[in-house]
Amino acid sequence: MMTDPIADMLTRIRNAVRIERPIVEMPLSKLRKGVAQVLKDEGFIWDYQELDTLPARTLRLEMKYGPNGERLITRIVRVSKPGCRVYSGYKDLKPVLGGMGIQILSTPKGVLSDRRARAEKVGGEILALVE
Repeated sequence: MMTDPIADMLTRIRNAVRIERPIVEMPLSKLRKGVAQVLKDEGFIWDYQELDTLPARTLRLEMKYGPNGERLITRIVRVSKPGCRVYSGYKDLKPVLGGMGIQILSTPKGVLSDRRARAEKVGGEILALVE
């Protein structure tokens, strides 16, 4: 039984990046799909797909690497954990690595990057940090 599906997703991505794997697959959920959409919008992955597989639907991420195989995701960590949730207002969200990284937030308007959360003036739970 998986107690933290977001941590599982981030670990699968972290492991795939380390061995330069082109595709990562995991069980599909709305929250994971939202995180994948943020990673795609911010340019950390090429694309994602929802696959109708049995016994459950699958989310497939197409990983993105630089022209010489350099990693775009150097660090991806879970910030808010099931035992210790971390919340932030939009005024407290600071750029990560001078704008080169992002924070992924779960907000009332859906899963957003810190840039969009500041633009839409909405705060929420900080799910992950991507550098």
